[in-house]
Amino acid sequence: MTGMTTDTGELRELTVGTGAGGEQLGTDMVLNIGPQHPSTHGVLRLKLVLDGERVVAAEPIVGYMHRGAEKLFEVRDYRQIIVLANRHDWLSAFSNELGVALAVERLMGLEVPERATWLRMALAELNRVLNHLMFLGSYPLEIGAITPVFYAFRERETIQTVMEEVSGGRIHYMFNRVGGLKEEVPAGWTGRARAAIGEVRHRMPDLDRLIRRNEIFLARTVGVGVLSAADAAAFGASGPVARASGLDLDLRRDDPYLAYDQLDVPVVTRTAGDCHARFEVLLDQVYASLDLAEQCLDRVDRLTGPVNTRLPKVVKAPEGHTYAWTENPLGINGYYLVSRGEKTPWRLKLRTASYANVQALATLLPGCLVPDLIAILGSMFFVVGDIDK
Repeated sequence: MTGMTTDTGELRELTVGTGAGGEQLGTDMVLNIGPQHPSTHGVLRLKLVLDGERVVAAEPIVGYMHRGAEKLFEVRDYRQIIVLANRHDWLSAFSNELGVALAVERLMGLEVPERATWLRMALAELNRVLNHLMFLGSYPLEIGAITPVFYAFRERETIQTVMEEVSGGRIHYMFNRVGGLKEEVPAGWTGRARAAIGEVRHRMPDLDRLIRRNEIFLARTVGVGVLSAADAAAFGASGPVARASGLDLDLRRDDPYLAYDQLDVPVVTRTAGDCHARFEVLLDQVYASLDLAEQCLDRVDRLTGPVNTRLPKVVKAPEGHTYAWTENPLGINGYYLVSRGEKTPWRLKLRTASYANVQALATLLPGCLVPDLIAILGSMFFVVGDIDK
């Protein structure tokens, strides 16, 4: 570790740690948390300048998990791209697939069957619930509350069961296709999915009562890591992180895709912008998404017909470019597709929610204490693969 002091107006470096000699009191210390550390949600590195226990400056350093997904897209056809695209945010796999499919369909001018559209929406909302439940369990765990993760995973398993039945996968569903879905859902599946939603809705108050008003949890999160609406907008933050700061933005309502314009989408917001507000937005969004998923399933039951469009063996998007964006569980994901009329894209650029959200840490962390750093970091709700791609 290296440190610096400005007591005399001069910048000096000091090595601190095992085997270091001549430690001096009053010296700021540069501390690396990560890139492999339990509190960083994966291989994220935080370079901190500390004055005792207080953070003076923070620099998030990303790229340790970079796999070159966007370059890999350029040498794979549109069906193969979906396999890769559902992996950068492994908690939102279905939504990632959906964004790529929407971009290709828009460029090709494909009209997706109505039954497939409503099934996509139902599955996307269930995927949103799964994503949020993971963070609702893991976030309290990071600041010392062990029990909530068991309640959150109980509800996750209930939803995972119906997702696995319909797609065959528990994390990487691979159920979207260009032009619709892979196949028709099993007989009676919508009824079983509706029953699972009912179970989760009935049991969610157990998790809610356990943590939302817990005195210790409130002490660790209220007023900590405040992100103003202006800063959230400046950093390009979106999703629950931005809505907790008062940014009333949700693409499902404001720029609808699929058939969201036919639903009344409730947008959960708070104004405090602190760690607790971000947690509450996530928690209340679960209730809203369960309701939306149920409405979509009701519509699916009233529709008949195919769930995909017959395509040639080799899918080629016409020459041109398009941009599709979706309201993913963690925020806005954008897909900029450029085609030269071949079976592979010339360029497919991902705009991921996590990448924008994590930038705000440079503003949030200075001034906080090291224990609060963990609470702030966990409340930004990012997946490192979604940052690095």
